[in-house]
Amino acid sequence: MISTLLIIDAMNLIRRIYAVQEKQQKDQHSVLSMTNSTACNALKKLINIHHPTHIICVFDSHAPSWRHQLYAQYKQGRKPIPIPLKDYLETIQDSFFDLGIESLVTDTDEADDLIATLCTKMSNNGQKSIIVSTDKGFYQLLNKQTLIYDYFQNSYTDTGRVLNKMSLSVDKLTDFWAITGISSSAIKGVEGIGEKGALALLTQYQSLQAMLESEPQENDKRLLKVKNASQDALLAKQLVSLKTDITLGFNLQDLRYIQK
Repeated sequence: MISTLLIIDAMNLIRRIYAVQEKQQKDQHSVLSMTNSTACNALKKLINIHHPTHIICVFDSHAPSWRHQLYAQYKQGRKPIPIPLKDYLETIQDSFFDLGIESLVTDTDEADDLIATLCTKMSNNGQKSIIVSTDKGFYQLLNKQTLIYDYFQNSYTDTGRVLNKMSLSVDKLTDFWAITGISSSAIKGVEGIGEKGALALLTQYQSLQAMLESEPQENDKRLLKVKNASQDALLAKQLVSLKTDITLGFNLQDLRYIQK
């Protein structure tokens, strides 16, 4: 029997709900209470839509990660989680548990890497995963067994949609982002090369490594920029690539969903 693991990028979901409630509610207590109930309703809807055999909500620990150790500016300037919401997360996790849904958070790993590890383990065993998130960084994980679902747009993303949208196959995305950088995470990539330039380079050379190993060409200014910024590009690739080999300490059976 093929299992389907529904993986919720919890902070991606909750922070968007919280932002809406901040505009609609009159006091902080109501904001938090409505965020909790709306998030729980969202999980119920997701279960009704996808009918998963297993489900888990993955949370960020909000502690510095291995990426910060490599690059101190990582996510610098990103708006931090509001303190009231941060202090309320345990209550939300308890509400999820009352629905029969476990939450996963560690002090050492980012949620993105935990999610990547979960769906990679599923895929390697021929099982299916659906990642609920609006984060494009998960595109690199897409394959026949793995889909991404945007709860707010009620839309799926698969390998074909990425190819149509970005004119790149998913296996080239980390090289693409290594060159362009990711501004929302303060990852700079190669200065002076935008998305069109990165796409042209990957179309010609197929990979970042091939660019770095190729013979210099005086008339190819974009290639020279990549070569001159090789350390920045390689660091960026390391930062944008998701870990898929974290030791989780539990097995799939622990995540089986039993409706309460």
